[in-house]
Amino acid sequence: MAVIRSISVCAARVPLDRVTSFSNRTVSARDYGLVKVTSEDGVTGVGFCYVGSAGGELLPIAVEKLLAPVLLGRDSLDVEALWREMYQEALLQGRAGVVMRAISILDTALWDLNARSAGLPLHRYLGAASADRVPAYASGGYYLDGKTPELLGEEMAHYVSLGFKAVKMKTGRLSPKEEEARVAAAREAIGPDVELMLDVNNGWSDVTEALQYVRRFERYNPAFVEEPFLVDDIDSHARLARATPIPVATGEVEVGRWRHKELLDKGGAAILQTDAVVCGGITEWRRIAAMAAGYGVPMYPHWFHDVHAPLVAATPNARYVEFFWDDQVLNFRRLIDRQLEQEDGYIKLHQSPGLGFDFDEQAVARYSIAASGGPWQTLQKNR
Repeated sequence: MAVIRSISVCAARVPLDRVTSFSNRTVSARDYGLVKVTSEDGVTGVGFCYVGSAGGELLPIAVEKLLAPVLLGRDSLDVEALWREMYQEALLQGRAGVVMRAISILDTALWDLNARSAGLPLHRYLGAASADRVPAYASGGYYLDGKTPELLGEEMAHYVSLGFKAVKMKTGRLSPKEEEARVAAAREAIGPDVELMLDVNNGWSDVTEALQYVRRFERYNPAFVEEPFLVDDIDSHARLARATPIPVATGEVEVGRWRHKELLDKGGAAILQTDAVVCGGITEWRRIAAMAAGYGVPMYPHWFHDVHAPLVAATPNARYVEFFWDDQVLNFRRLIDRQLEQEDGYIKLHQSPGLGFDFDEQAVARYSIAASGGPWQTLQKNR
């Protein structure tokens, strides 16, 4: 048995070097929730998530008041039972949002802990279909002051020069005509054979508005259009999917297998971007991926390549990892002590046990938003 001795939790706020915009919001800092789960044998697993551009302090409360008492003193190998009990314990407070993210990162930490205890990299512990590397697409194309379509094209071309065969950019903030100019510049810069992915970040209100954009985009052969509407508007996702040849991708802030099943049943997603540290953790992500395989739908998990690379390696219907080549947007990279590397459009998997990295404790202390007493709040098993 790997009995859980302690759980430590921290909220960190990492400012962006440059204020960055999406279709409908602007971000100057990112809040992250961090956990460490330690066994009686002294092995520690880590978990982490993005909480938002504010409100990071909410996550430690969910861990302390609701979830840590479920896990402390339990066998970390009982991941299915522990997931069920955490979900049940938080039924009235959560099922989504910060509480589900807290469940997600604790579940992730359990998988990391168990893989480390077994002496295996996480992708091997999960039964990897690929043992050394996984394909990735380069994610960027954010809105910055003074960033012209030409500069956007240069950014996309730079990713291609690094070896990426697929790139992603933001869209939906400007008028249809202006957004077409941005897409056209990106396509011209990368050529006809590189996949060009378009991320709307929930920017459109309805299908009528969306079609004013996608009709212009179709001639540039996008690989997909991502998150066109608010996540709860599944019917509009399905209607848009029927109205355009561009595949619709979504699911990055969706939670639980039941919501994903509704999305798949209604035809609202040709590609699922389910995020393991949002949907319910690695345990729930694997359930969702297996269900998606039955619908013939591939997984392109959202954001955190540090956790999703090993999952893609172990999941036959997972096609791409989203990769951020620097720390300007995914500035979580500043909080860990080892980075994944990419070569020729592939991420090279860590070969050390578990996720293959730990938190950089100096960085965590620097960015912690704890009121007092150090960055970590530690909860112990009753003796």
